[in-house]
Amino acid sequence: MGFPIMETLKFWLQDHPSIVSFRWSPTLLWGSTWFFLISAISFYVAAAITLHLLLKLFLGRRTRIPLGPIPAIHNLAMSLTSFTIFTGMLLSAKAEVRDTQWLWRRTRTTPFEWFLCFPLGIRPSGRVFFWSYAFYLSRFLHMLRTLFIVLRHRKLSFFRLFNHSILLVMSFLWLEFTQSFQVLAILFSTAVNTAVYGYRLWVEMGLPVRNFWFTVDCQMVLLCCNLVCHFGVLMLHYLRGGCNGIGAWLFNSLLNAAILMLFLRSYISEFWRRNLNNNPTSFSKDYSANKHAKLNGSYAKLS
Repeated sequence: MGFPIMETLKFWLQDHPSIVSFRWSPTLLWGSTWFFLISAISFYVAAAITLHLLLKLFLGRRTRIPLGPIPAIHNLAMSLTSFTIFTGMLLSAKAEVRDTQWLWRRTRTTPFEWFLCFPLGIRPSGRVFFWSYAFYLSRFLHMLRTLFIVLRHRKLSFFRLFNHSILLVMSFLWLEFTQSFQVLAILFSTAVNTAVYGYRLWVEMGLPVRNFWFTVDCQMVLLCCNLVCHFGVLMLHYLRGGCNGIGAWLFNSLLNAAILMLFLRSYISEFWRRNLNNNPTSFSKDYSANKHAKLNGSYAKLS
């Protein structure tokens, strides 16, 4: 019985005609133009800042708006979406390796090199780029978390606006310039997002938690993995005679470096503040709840 299920999954995530025949086109796909990208980011930043100022003006900083099950539903949707994209990208990458193996033998390219460095002249069409487009669309759903943080915690940091905006820009550039390394980047990101949003769903449901810094640590691991792979792309670019989309890759590398610096600054600041405020000699019955409520502010700033 397991065999038909796997075949069905492979069809819907790998061999469906819409996936196999996918082609990135500014005239045919939703959200595929530069004008749309700039307008979407501008609207996102303006809406978040306007909402933050209005709530601060009329309700003050301490008043919170109850959101009910909406954040939990959002976490569930993000976790399932990320898992679907991860599975689809993994199956599609495996299929691409199988279908283009004959060409790689002629160019002496290994699958690992293909994951890091697309050959020059490749076009954004086929399975892996379908899931790259799906990942790009999921960034819009990801942005809704900013509104939840503003409504719940009255917090709006520059890092959050910058991070979410840049992630949208990077995923757009992956498709627009057929940038190398995007397959691994999407696999890393969706794997981490599946775990992080699953954990947030667990917290929203009021279930017991032990590691309050789980989401922050996951994001740190993601940034470090991306940093290591960027060095691999640079090395292959010079050793293999060039990687496709290297200009967009360079721009994205600078953006990733900026995100990493901002994240490290916030991470170290919150880490030291946590250690200074932690008193191991006195525990109370509501220590866990108080600690969780306190660190929610940290998540709002870091995640």
